[in-house]
This record gives sequence, C-alpha cells and structure tokens, in this order.
Amino acid sequence: MPSPFETTNTASAVPITFATKSSWQAIRTELSPQSRQFADANGFAAKPGACLTLPAADGRIAQVLFGLEDAGSKSRDPFRPGTLPTLLPAGVYRFANQPHDARLATLAFALGSYRFNRYRKADAADVRLVPPDGIDAVDVARMADAAMSARDLINTPSNDMGPAELAQAAKWLATRFGASFSCIIGEDLVRQNFPLINAVGMASTRAPRLIDLSWGNPADPKVTLVGKGVCFDTGGLDLKPSSSMLMMKKDMGGAANVLALAQMVMDAKLKLRLRVLIPAVENAVAGNAFRPMDIFPSRKGLSVEIGNTDAEGRLVLADALALADEERPELLIDMGTLTGAARVALGPDLPPFYTEDETLAQDVARLALQENDPLWRMPLWPPYDAWLDSKTAHLNNAPSGTFAGSITCALFLQRFVEHAKSWLHVDIYAWTPSAKPGRPEGGECQAARAIYKLLSERYG
Repeated sequence: MPSPFETTNTASAVPITFATKSSWQAIRTELSPQSRQFADANGFAAKPGACLTLPAADGRIAQVLFGLEDAGSKSRDPFRPGTLPTLLPAGVYRFANQPHDARLATLAFALGSYRFNRYRKADAADVRLVPPDGIDAVDVARMADAAMSARDLINTPSNDMGPAELAQAAKWLATRFGASFSCIIGEDLVRQNFPLINAVGMASTRAPRLIDLSWGNPADPKVTLVGKGVCFDTGGLDLKPSSSMLMMKKDMGGAANVLALAQMVMDAKLKLRLRVLIPAVENAVAGNAFRPMDIFPSRKGLSVEIGNTDAEGRLVLADALALADEERPELLIDMGTLTGAARVALGPDLPPFYTEDETLAQDVARLALQENDPLWRMPLWPPYDAWLDSKTAHLNNAPSGTFAGSITCALFLQRFVEHAKSWLHVDIYAWTPSAKPGRPEGGECQAARAIYKLLSERYG
C-alpha cells in the first residue's frame, strides 16, 4: 500500500481540530462566524467519532472538526482518529491541535488506512497525514507497515496461502533484510526429527514444512520467535462444524504476527540475534490423517497421545519450540491462534500471555498499555499440569475436561521449553470481528507492536 504519510507537500495540508464535549465551546468560539454557523446547522457537538468538514469561501475544505472522548473518560480510545481515513475526502491533512496521544493517533491513522485489495480494487480515497512534530514518524511507519503485512497474510484465503506460499512470504522478508532462510519439507521432517509437525500436516496434498529464518550478529543476544502456521484447520478427524471452519484461513495468524515482529526488528536494526521458526501445515482430512488416541514421538523425546486432532497448533509448536530451546536463547517467544478458551475468557481484543519471568511480565503489561496493543497475563497454574497426564504416553495434547483450555495449552507447550532463559507464550485471535478505529474488520496484528517495543528497550 502507498504510505499514508505526506512529508513533502505539507504547506496546504488541511487542519484537523480535535474537540471533546468539554473543549467544544471554547473551540467553537474561535471559529469564524460562517464556520460556527455551519457547525451549529449540522449539529456538531464533539460526540466521539463525529467528523465535520468546514467549507472555505472558495468551496475547498477549510478545516475538519473531529470529536474525541474527554480525557478522563473510561471509554477513551487513543485509536479514535483511526476512523479519519474512512471519513475524509482525498487530500493531505495535519493535526491542528493535540489529540490525547499524538503518536498513537498517528499510528491509528496509518492503520486505519489499510485496505485488502488483492482480489478487488478498494474504492478508497487517497487520504494522507503530515506527521506531527515531535514523534518518530519512521518508527510509526515501521510498525504500521509490518502490521499491514500481517493483515495481508491473514486475509489471504487458504487456496492462495498454503504452507508453500507462507514459506515464500518468509523467504521474501529474509531477502529484503539480508537474513538467511531455509525450509525442511515433507518427509524430511521425519528424517530430521520433527515428527509432530509431520503428523499434523501429512494428510494434506500440500506438504508440511518448518520455515527457519536467521538474522543479525551471532554474538548478540539470541531472541527466537516461533509462530503457529496452520494455513487451514479443518479440525482433522475431530472435524470442525462448518460455522467454525469459516474463519480458519486465519489459523496461521501466529506466523503472520511473528513475521511482522521480525520485520520491525530487522528494519530497526536492533542489536540481537534473531531466529524465526514457523511450522507451516494444513490440518486436513484423508486416509492417512492422524487419529484420536494415536501416539507420536516429539523432537523433545516426549511421547504425545492425541486427545483431539483439533488441538493441532500446540503439536506443531512443540517441535519448533524444542528446536528453539536447544540453542538456549535469552528470550523465546511463541504466538499462535490456539484456543477458543482464551476468547471465552478475554474476548477477541485481549490476548492472554503466559510467562514465569516476573520482570518480563511487568514489561509486557506496561508496553501493551503504552502501545494500545492489549495483552493480559494469565497463570501457568501448576496444579493443572496433571490434567495433561496420559496412561500410555508422557502427555496428552488435549485433556478431556472443558476447563482452563488456554492454561492447559500453555502448560503443554511449557513441557517443551527447558533451557531458554525466559519464555513468553501469547494466545492471539489475529482477527477483528467488527471494525473499530484503526482496526478494520479482518486479519489483525496482535501483540507484535508491544513485543517490538519490549525488544527495542532491551536491544535498541
């Protein structure tokens, strides 16, 4: 997509004035009599999200009025200005006064400019913003561009985004930033000891694979990202109902988001040794599909009984996490669209995260709030670990009970992490069910911006 920012033709930029219910009367007084009369005639009262273009004498736009919540409002949304690209006519605009947070407002403006137009040309006006003084516009553009890349990957339907296409997207990113790239495909997964990845993907006509990208100075601290890349999930033999399968093109959202995070890291040239691992599979139904109560070895050496073939994401992540853990990274992060239980507990907008590192937990929570990239810590509750027990294997991938599904998934993955100094697990949704400011309906980049800021603080 073209940049939503304008840095050259700025002199004629149309001013956007932000008004709240408490500030509106003072702003109204400062308007010209004609503009004041026009605002009154249109009933503008600074309702949050209300937008009014004020005409100049020559018929052009003189000014834009845009309503925000009052500063102390509990419903205040720092991304509210993200609706502006969908409301304004084509042109170049600037902020005439301060929104609640100029940096987040600028980011929201960029994120709100996103359109998925791979299959149908988007009918959208060319609306651009002059970045406000005092913000790092390069960093804002970096985050917005990566988030849009993640959205594109998630929004692409599975017929055009299978394991091979996901690998190609990762290879393109590696080439762009001079990273190394490799891929283990099909039966080579068994030969190179990734049996769980192969088990999940072997029923598909599209071969499973493990994508591996490395970047940075090997002497710098090791940070490894692991993303769930299930390009379509039928549920396997534990088949999903059609209503649940409709959204399953987004089941590679963890992979899309770790690629977005990697893009931010490499573009910012952070001083770390980055590795990205993506098990890319399609969980399909065929005569050779893995079955409930099958038992498979894992790279870690733990045998896994299949309690449910629809709990496949944790299986492919387990082998990838075991590989990552062998290098003893300073920080190991995994992301995946893993459990409906996380959505029941926290909804689509608030992914849970898990870690036993208290400092890491505090930093993630602080930066999630700072970046308006919501995350909520949940516990790796040791008493529930026994729920993973199997009578015939080391552990079961899906306990038979219906309680604490997101926690038991995290505890399952924890079994495959032993040597990493710190581990962070994030159970994302990767989708916006209905449009919100700066967040169009469809694929979404979740957790990546907050974690990017964490890595920037530590390795910037």
